[in-house]
Amino acid sequence: MVDVPKGWQLPTHDAIRVEDIECLSDNWYHLYRVTFDLRRQNGEWQRQQREAYDRGNGAGILLYNRADRTVILTRQFRLPSFVNGTQDGMLIEVPAGLLDDRDPAAAVIAEVQEETGYKIGKPQKLFDLFMSPGSVTERLHLFMAEVTKEHRTSKGGGLHEEGEDIHVLETPFEDALAMVADGRIRDAKTVILLQHAQLAKIFD
Repeated sequence: MVDVPKGWQLPTHDAIRVEDIECLSDNWYHLYRVTFDLRRQNGEWQRQQREAYDRGNGAGILLYNRADRTVILTRQFRLPSFVNGTQDGMLIEVPAGLLDDRDPAAAVIAEVQEETGYKIGKPQKLFDLFMSPGSVTERLHLFMAEVTKEHRTSKGGGLHEEGEDIHVLETPFEDALAMVADGRIRDAKTVILLQHAQLAKIFD
């Protein structure tokens, strides 16, 4: 009997047999090594091992001010981007965070307030995506919400006790698209949401 980690939804499938799940690290989140048998297209069973990093699921949101034709973004230090070639490690992103056992909409409403100071109502759910399915279990729920200046009730900036030091940016939508094109915005969820907004013609 395989000991399935908390939160995992391991379906029964006639082409996959999970034989073992070993926790390699639980220092921050959890890194697991999974041993499984996979039935290939020719019917042959092949034993494989993969590692999966489990940090829980998350939610992100694009806030847009239709009247001013702007979007609300954040800028903060990200260690992985720093060690992989971004000069100062700072990334421009949409507000986002982990669910921590919360409903995705409730989680994203709380993250928006903490990070940007905007207090929003029920956001519009768009879709959920796997951002790095080769190694990370995270499923990211993505939303949009229209805001006005009256929605901003505090400075935001994130939680000091969690090491957050977030800059809030209100950026013209066309400038944000230009930042995607020239590489100033490199965060995948942010690119996806901005391009979705462009296709949906939210400012037309």
